[in-house]
Amino acid sequence: MSLPTTGVPSHELGSLLHSLSWTIHRILPSAAGIDPLPTSELVVLMRIHAEPGLTVSELALQLGLRQSNASAAVKALVDRGLVERRTSPIDRRLALLHPSEKAQKNKRLIEEAWSGSISTALLKLPAEQVQAIVGAAEALAALEEELRTELANAH
Repeated sequence: MSLPTTGVPSHELGSLLHSLSWTIHRILPSAAGIDPLPTSELVVLMRIHAEPGLTVSELALQLGLRQSNASAAVKALVDRGLVERRTSPIDRRLALLHPSEKAQKNKRLIEEAWSGSISTALLKLPAEQVQAIVGAAEALAALEEELRTELANAH
């Protein structure tokens, strides 16, 4: 599928980004020898990696999830040994979420598989497409942050 470099309709871009995300999520973790997680659990785990020490409520708000769905994903991740609940030193009633040592090891393995698989695929693309993809990384990170902020503000 070839997209023009300007004037890409947002619905096409959204679909393309979703499809790319799905491909990376489903194919590449298995390249690292790790069972892929359900999407909701992966998103929760990635957020906990990005911001250790969140509560389930904060996590649900940031991701735009229902509290019950966030709790279920956290419980599954705890059961898999990927997330640890730690008592808050400030308010002992709160459980703070942290990635486990196993999750940190798996994250490194997945990132290595992602970087290797993506690098291999990039080598097959024309140089101008590689430059465009690499150049878009910062803008994509800003877009993700903006969308996550909007999601949190909507709740």
